[in-house]
Amino acid sequence: MIRLDDAAVTYRTDAGMHPALEGISLEVAKGDSCVLIGPTGCGKTTLLYLLAGLLKPTTGSVAIDGRVQEGIRRGTSLILQQHGLFPWKKALANVTLGLAIRGVDRIRRGEIARNLMEELGIWDVRESYPAQLSGGQRQRVAIARSLATDPDLLLMDEPFSALDAMTRETLQALLLKLWNRRGFTFMLVTHSIEEAVFLGGRIHVLSARPGRLVASFDNPGMSEEGYRTAGGFHAQCLNVRQALEAAR
Repeated sequence: MIRLDDAAVTYRTDAGMHPALEGISLEVAKGDSCVLIGPTGCGKTTLLYLLAGLLKPTTGSVAIDGRVQEGIRRGTSLILQQHGLFPWKKALANVTLGLAIRGVDRIRRGEIARNLMEELGIWDVRESYPAQLSGGQRQRVAIARSLATDPDLLLMDEPFSALDAMTRETLQALLLKLWNRRGFTFMLVTHSIEEAVFLGGRIHVLSARPGRLVASFDNPGMSEEGYRTAGGFHAQCLNVRQALEAAR
């Protein structure tokens, strides 16, 4: 589903050229879960923007579903760290926004939104504005909006970082439930080792800027019941922690 070949991004600023990513090569199969983790400023978000078609690589190539990435792709959804909800639109209108832009009729938009919002436990707050919602509810609205267009690739930029520990764990489990049920491919950026190990079937560790891929781990236990309390979970957390420390 995802293929990067020696991809690099360099930003041009008034102070000169600043490399953000260098020599990134990786593949993610259809239906897989992948997590990127690394120190602040290592280019994780830049890599997501490459996959979303919001940036072009300075060198190298990016391909999604077998096609070179050239601009916005309809099958890709991106969830931003701060939700990206429109504050003047109610929750229901935020969820249906992408469908409305694509010309889906009002009745069908309502059906899709209701099914998703009921599944995510937020149908009862559909007439509330984002400012009236809790952090967890706002994130559920963002997830519903992203899934409403039925993407085959979901990109997430630290979507749970601002939440309290228990809400964060609840939404992590909900994400896995949706992934298992719907079969989309997802790539998530995080600073949390525990989140990376809980959600990533494949975990990629990036170095400090310019971000380079310095370690990768298969994590087959990630979708197993009770994995968070299993010995293999803690052992994998230690592996990732050691790789992060070596990457500084």
